[in-house]
Amino acid sequence: MRAEPNLLRSLDYSVLQQCMHCGLCLPTCPTFLETSRERHSPRGRISLMRAIADGELETTRAFAREMDYCLGCLACTTACPAGVDYATLFEAARAQAERSGAATGPGRRLVRAVTLRFLLLRPRALRAAARILWLYQSSGLGRLLRRSGLFALLPRRLGEIELQAFPVRRRFSDEIIAASERPRGPARFRVAVLTGCIQDIGFSDVNRATVDVLLENGCEVETPRAQSCCGSLHVHNGDLEAAAQLARRQLDSIDPGRYDAIISNSAGCGSHLRRYGHLLAGDRGYAARAAAWSAKVRDISEWLVEIGFRRPAAPGSGARPAAVTYHEACHLCHGQGITAEPREVLRAIPGVELRECPESTMCCGSAGVYSLTQPRTAGWLRDRKVGRLRSTGAAIVATANPGCQLQIQRGLAMGAREAQEIPRVVHPVVLLAEAYRMEAAGGGNA
Repeated sequence: MRAEPNLLRSLDYSVLQQCMHCGLCLPTCPTFLETSRERHSPRGRISLMRAIADGELETTRAFAREMDYCLGCLACTTACPAGVDYATLFEAARAQAERSGAATGPGRRLVRAVTLRFLLLRPRALRAAARILWLYQSSGLGRLLRRSGLFALLPRRLGEIELQAFPVRRRFSDEIIAASERPRGPARFRVAVLTGCIQDIGFSDVNRATVDVLLENGCEVETPRAQSCCGSLHVHNGDLEAAAQLARRQLDSIDPGRYDAIISNSAGCGSHLRRYGHLLAGDRGYAARAAAWSAKVRDISEWLVEIGFRRPAAPGSGARPAAVTYHEACHLCHGQGITAEPREVLRAIPGVELRECPESTMCCGSAGVYSLTQPRTAGWLRDRKVGRLRSTGAAIVATANPGCQLQIQRGLAMGAREAQEIPRVVHPVVLLAEAYRMEAAGGGNA
């Protein structure tokens, strides 16, 4: 194993010393709840990180596996009375595992080379691959191959990955959103909308709804073309170098000084986008711009509440109220501290009855690629989440992250009994955009 710089030792040591080992994080940690093992808890992992930083332990494969087992949901940061910066520790620990070689293997290197280092660094290549996947999905070829039994002859893991592939949209964001759009009335604000990578090819409808809602609220919207990945998947998988490269690319294409806000509608992306200032703090050429960028990033619900968004007109008397429950994406509530704003958006929608979900802040098990790398734990969390959501009796589940949306959709479909209605899973901004459209079509009373 080749010698590499100890990234944990290079951290400000006070960050490693923050943990008081009080244990208040334990009831919030999904992996500790599953196993009740200290090493699977935040304070157990921090102890391992500190031992490596102190030179008492080597960066072993067991350490790499432990970091992979952590969801990175950051529930521990919300619970922590000492303000432990677990996000920084977790990113450094995963990067340490990757750079040391402890986490690598031939298959892992190949997957990372194709996904993190090729597709997610090249927007055109990612969109070309997505076109092929769309053809595969829309043609019915996937269903045909599954019925033929072909996947039974292949490694089981390959079949599982094929089943979990997210549905690709026929039209991507740049095809349905203009580079610049202005509201009907005077523009009060100018904002830039980030379309993302997975959000762009799998959830372009959410991006379109985001723009529509911003226009309804007096925002001039600019949506730069062919946007790159923000780098969140790279950071969460220990590739800080590529994450920094992508952050610089974003800053080169979007000048934060031109906008009142930079809008994100994906919880995982938004949490990382706010950390550009931290990521590039040591980069003389980009540090100032990165800090300005971080100060301008807003989640769509946060921005709407900040500017005092307009409530849609109430529907006609014949409209039935829709029961909606809300799942809090980890990187929105724990990573960004945004919990009240999405609820305020949902409550403002006419005809919506918001029903609180038990354990709304518990992770659903998606966590980026966690459902692929840790399917057993991800499945346990998914089923737990689906049970809580179904207990509300809501017909609609609102959530603000694409991974959560897919994970919950699959769980609801898998657990549905025959003839049981499957709740719709949707981003809150899509519901608000639909309410504005109903109002414009005459479905509401001013």
